[in-house]
Amino acid sequence: MPAHRSFGEQALHYFQRPHEALPTVPLTCPAAWKGPELDPNQWTEHWSDDEIRALEACAHALAGTPLSELTREHFVLTTLAPRLQRWRRELRDGRGFVFARGLPVQRWGQELASIAYWGIGLHLGIPGGQNPQGELLGHVRDYGEDAANPYVRKYRTPDDIAYHCDLADVVGLLCLATPKSGGASRIVSSVSVYNELLARRPDLVARLAEPMLLDTRDEAREKDMPFVPVQPCCFDGKTLRTFYHSDYFRSVVRHAQAPPRTAQEQELLDQYEKIARSRQLYLDMQFEAGDLQLISNHVILHARTSYEDWPEPQRRRHLLRLWLSLE
Repeated sequence: MPAHRSFGEQALHYFQRPHEALPTVPLTCPAAWKGPELDPNQWTEHWSDDEIRALEACAHALAGTPLSELTREHFVLTTLAPRLQRWRRELRDGRGFVFARGLPVQRWGQELASIAYWGIGLHLGIPGGQNPQGELLGHVRDYGEDAANPYVRKYRTPDDIAYHCDLADVVGLLCLATPKSGGASRIVSSVSVYNELLARRPDLVARLAEPMLLDTRDEAREKDMPFVPVQPCCFDGKTLRTFYHSDYFRSVVRHAQAPPRTAQEQELLDQYEKIARSRQLYLDMQFEAGDLQLISNHVILHARTSYEDWPEPQRRRHLLRLWLSLE
């Protein structure tokens, strides 16, 4: 098993989604949740002292080693094994997200927190590149870039981020520092969004099984591949897997080579996102330092509200992002 995958290898693995035909009746499964109906006490977990000691010991022992050189065998995390096995099941076959609070990132500092986080990821799956440059651990913060620029990824700004999925089975966020205000992580079950679309606009559902053009922006050589066709929803008779990216589906029309969007496609995008933005469906999480969120990009869409940051550079919002493939 490789220690990590390239951006392209990870994307190819992610898009291995068997498909038969879209369901014509609502799906009932653990992933079909509605935010207001979930009890935070049931989805918020806390680390034990023994688990934190195990992570800290590994981080200290491996300090100074590049993450790309570390493998699962470097992290002896027997104490965490039951929790991580349960998390893998929850991400793959359950509600599609886990949330744990209390890692001592302020005491650890960025290097030790990064190593501990990497070890958790290696025991859950295979980390992968988050861009063609092969970045394995992303730093989510405000870089002062222009959110209106189509070549700027929104996580590098403090603006709203629209609903999307990443090109990996799982995306993780570890909070190192919080903003002055705002910046909530918003997630919604794509299974519940599908069920609601089926109830409200069954005439639009079939379009989700047909390819939709995705703007590649700076993730490919634009002169050769300005956009690619992606099937939003795949259903294998048991699991509905969804890839959705609001900004990249919508911005593809900026390319002269792209066909104009049909009225049906525009209506589908508008209705799908209207449902996803419903307070009856989504769940907001306001991170604290030391919080860890893991979500499945197959059954959950994620977004972020805008935020106001601190004027002092050392206090500004900072998250570490990890992409994982599950075997």
